[in-house]
Amino acid sequence: MWRHAWLACLLQPYLCLAAADANPFVAVPGAELHSALPLGKAQSVRVRAFLLQRHPVTSAEFLAFVVAHPQWQRGAVPAVLAGADYLGDWQAALDPGPLVMARQPVTRVSWFAAEAYCEAQHARLPDWYEWELAAAASATAKDARADPAWRQQVLDWYAHPGGGAPGAVEHGVANVYGLYDLHGLVWEWVRDFNSLLPPGTDPEKFCGSAALDEQQKENYAILMRIAMLGSLRAADTGRLVGFRCARSLEGAP
Repeated sequence: MWRHAWLACLLQPYLCLAAADANPFVAVPGAELHSALPLGKAQSVRVRAFLLQRHPVTSAEFLAFVVAHPQWQRGAVPAVLAGADYLGDWQAALDPGPLVMARQPVTRVSWFAAEAYCEAQHARLPDWYEWELAAAASATAKDARADPAWRQQVLDWYAHPGGGAPGAVEHGVANVYGLYDLHGLVWEWVRDFNSLLPPGTDPEKFCGSAALDEQQKENYAILMRIAMLGSLRAADTGRLVGFRCARSLEGAP
């Protein structure tokens, strides 16, 4: 048995790295969230406790998935489920190549591919409010959006997300929940991305007009993300678009 495992590592070292690259699900307690999204007359929305992966899904983890599910390999996915650039930075269908680090977030994946990966993990993509709740936390506070230093750090990356490939996961410190890289590495798909903006809304005008509201200044980076996700289609891919998976907690408050 061990000889087969050794041979697999020799042929596909990424697969062994995926096994070692633990990406556990971390509990996020339920809470009332003052969302950046318009809530009508409501002042907040109740988010139930859930589980979220510690960091974005990596290239090594996604390689293991496409090996096990060949229908999601590059070149095998119908165009209706993934655009022409799907895994376009990989050297081949089963070879990310020397320029793609095993522990960097997988990108250029469509919403359909991300959801399929999560389903294979008996999970799902997080809903927007879940992601927003988790992403509002800093290393010391559950809601750091009013902290000028934390807010500026987040805004700096959103203003200049970088021209190259993202770095490795867990490159900084975890937030209070033990989650990494919700800001500063990649954009992330959410399950309900296509319902974030009302039909016919111009993403640029949405982001710009909302930013004029003094009450929304602390949410500007989140508004940018909403506008970006709202402009995508489920088959789209992007150089800095990745994902992580979530799980519901039965009976969660």
